[in-house]
Formats: sequence, C-alpha cells, structure tokens
Amino acid sequence: MTRIGFLMDLDRCSGCQSCEVACKYENGIALGEYWSKVLTVGPMGKYPDIQMYWLPVNCQQCQNAPCIEVCPTGASYRDSENGLVLVDKDACIGCKSCLGACPYGARQLNEEKQIVEKCTTCFHLDEPLCVRNCPGACRFIGDFDDPDSEVSKKLAVADPETVHQLSDSGNGPTTYYLLSPKYAQWQDVM
Repeated sequence: MTRIGFLMDLDRCSGCQSCEVACKYENGIALGEYWSKVLTVGPMGKYPDIQMYWLPVNCQQCQNAPCIEVCPTGASYRDSENGLVLVDKDACIGCKSCLGACPYGARQLNEEKQIVEKCTTCFHLDEPLCVRNCPGACRFIGDFDDPDSEVSKKLAVADPETVHQLSDSGNGPTTYYLLSPKYAQWQDVM
C-alpha cells in the first residue's frame, strides 16, 4: 500500500511562510483562504529560557479520514492509485460537513465557488511547490510505506524523542514533525 505524507523538520523551519505563498500561487487560492498555514507556537518560558517554533499545518492525509466518512456525496475520497485524501470539486455541494470533521482545520470553503478545497500535495507536479520553495529545506514528502523513500529513511534515523504528530483522535495523521528538545518542547496545539 502507499501512504503518502509529509515529514517536516521544525529544527530547520524559520517561519518564513514560503510554503503558504507557494501553495497560494500554485493553486490560485483566494485571500483569507489557506491550504497550508504556518502557526507560531510560543513564545513559552521566562527570560532567558524562552522557547518558540513554527508549525506548518496542512492536510494530514489521515489513515482513517473523518472528512471522507461524513461527506454525503463522496466528494471527499481516498485516491485508489496514490492513497491521497482528495476532494472531487465536481461532486462537492459545499455542505461543509468535512470542515467540521477535520480535527486540524485543514479544509477551506472556497467562497467564490462554494466548494470545499484542501491540500492536494500538488500531485500534478513532480514535487509539491511548498517542498521545492522551502528555503530551510525542512519539508519532505514521500511514501512512509516504502522503506527506501527519503521520508522513511529520515524517520528511521531520527531520535524517537524528536518525532511528533498532531493529536490523534483515531484518525491516524500521516504527517510527522521533527523537533529537538534543545530548541523547544513540543506543544499539543490542535
């Protein structure tokens, strides 16, 4: 099986929002709408021991995607070829059921078209523009079920105390984050 997902090295993320800009540019996303966003976590602590990091968030490509379960038309679906959670824009009726089902706020209502949209991992490109344009080289994408993929190799050698995921409520997020405790303590922000 294929399990495509992101690996984000937060030790290298500077919060520049290049991923947000690249995503908006490539996908023609309107002002105020985001398929990818960078959250600021912190600052935490007291001077001189202050911690802060940036957390890029987009569709987590959940293994048990609640957005698919609640979609009344089947517009939210898992692609049979690559395993990605996607939205069929022709089948979407804009009911917003999936907006409430996503625990990460990764879906957006396109106000103009009145349909729900989300990160597609730029499956139409060789590499997502957010990955290609990241000046800190902190974003990676690949198949976590392929032990020879770059994301699997990076995850395999990572110190377990640096590996994190957003809260899992039974949905099984596929995005992994690397954050060393020497930079900041992971915070459950979702």
